[in-house]
Amino acid sequence: MKKIILTTCILFSVLFLNAQDLKKYDKGSYIKGKDSIYYRILFPENFNPDQKYPIIFFLHGSGERGNDNASQLVHGGKLFLKNDLRKNFPAIVVFPQCPSNDFWANANFEKDAKGKRRISFVEGGKPTKIMHALQGMVKNFLNKPYINKEQVYVGGLSMGAMGTYELLRRERRKFAAAIAICGGDNTNNIKKYQKIPLWIFHGAKDDVVDPVFSIAIAERLKTVGDEVKFTLYPNANHNSWDSAFAEPELLPWLFSHKK
Repeated sequence: MKKIILTTCILFSVLFLNAQDLKKYDKGSYIKGKDSIYYRILFPENFNPDQKYPIIFFLHGSGERGNDNASQLVHGGKLFLKNDLRKNFPAIVVFPQCPSNDFWANANFEKDAKGKRRISFVEGGKPTKIMHALQGMVKNFLNKPYINKEQVYVGGLSMGAMGTYELLRRERRKFAAAIAICGGDNTNNIKKYQKIPLWIFHGAKDDVVDPVFSIAIAERLKTVGDEVKFTLYPNANHNSWDSAFAEPELLPWLFSHKK
């Protein structure tokens, strides 16, 4: 009984500490005209508004959509709180949140005769409502005097990786590098962001977003792009972000790029 109580206390302590850590992300919003988007933002330790810092926008997956301005930190939020990373790569980190009824990218979802979900991506087209707001938010941040415009990055997982590709092609001149985990795009859109260094990740056993999407993008970029890295985890399913976040070179690679 004592062991159960002790284990329960430790569990609650860990959960409490994790929640406390995530509170280091301040709450914010961008509202202009018909555009509105809520986000969480992490400033560097000892932030000095007279200095210029890199900035990374991280886009969450479909499971973290909502209006609580919290769920988007579930995957990736702790990564940027690691002491060594905060010390070695002082940067501003922004986690915007997509509403439940919207989607970062222009993607279509259908089910085949066997009930399996199939995804297709739009070539070109107008941005979704939340993507339009995201574009406005990015432009707004880049007007801040403490942002280093030579070091602007974007990354995302699943739906967020799809949004990453879409944001890159719509705002390609703004970004120095990007990471995309278990996402996808119409390969005809690649020409819009082929000059941007990109590290793509996917799980070979992914049964939610077919790894063929990432494979196709990586193979195409290898023939026309400036720099592309592709990591396929042979035993990972959809949660390949766990492996990607554990890559020791992930953030050093990302922050090494400048426009």
